[in-house]
Amino acid sequence: MKIYSKTGDTGTTSLFGGTRVSKHHIRIDAYGTLDELNSWLGLIRDQKIDPHSKETLIHIQEKLFVLGAILATDPKKAILKSGEERLKIPKINLENIALLEKEMDTMNESLPEMTHFILPGGHQTVSYCHIARTVCRRAERQAVLLYEKVPFEDHVIAYINRLSDYLFVLARKLSQDLKAQEIKWVPSKKS
Repeated sequence: MKIYSKTGDTGTTSLFGGTRVSKHHIRIDAYGTLDELNSWLGLIRDQKIDPHSKETLIHIQEKLFVLGAILATDPKKAILKSGEERLKIPKINLENIALLEKEMDTMNESLPEMTHFILPGGHQTVSYCHIARTVCRRAERQAVLLYEKVPFEDHVIAYINRLSDYLFVLARKLSQDLKAQEIKWVPSKKS
């Protein structure tokens, strides 16, 4: 399989199903941002973190490929003439969302109560996690914009939303594991 096809040299690309769209189309931007997020998660996974978090991140990275495939599919061509779905991959479901919630609940059990916003940083690995969280929020905004124009599977946006929450809690857990200081944001009365 060749990596280059030259079909995108004029600024267009194909959706799953063959429809050609501009490379700046909101659908491309949405799944491209999920791809960016997936790369950040790979970077976090490459750090010295606990094995369970690494395994969870691999699971999430696999789900991001599913999300990307959903967003990359032309809804008009999602169903084949035979009535079968074009995408023959597992869907995002409530169990996937519940897994993120369970992971957050487990991590939160050992974390101090949060009373203030926290400034991102404290350790390089924690900072990577905060960057991934903000990329995830951008992916969510783009997915919502796309959904308002052309609806897709209901659980996609909920999963992305919960994932950004998961990444915030993971950043806090990694701060604790790495003995990094969490700096609370306390608004200054000075200007």
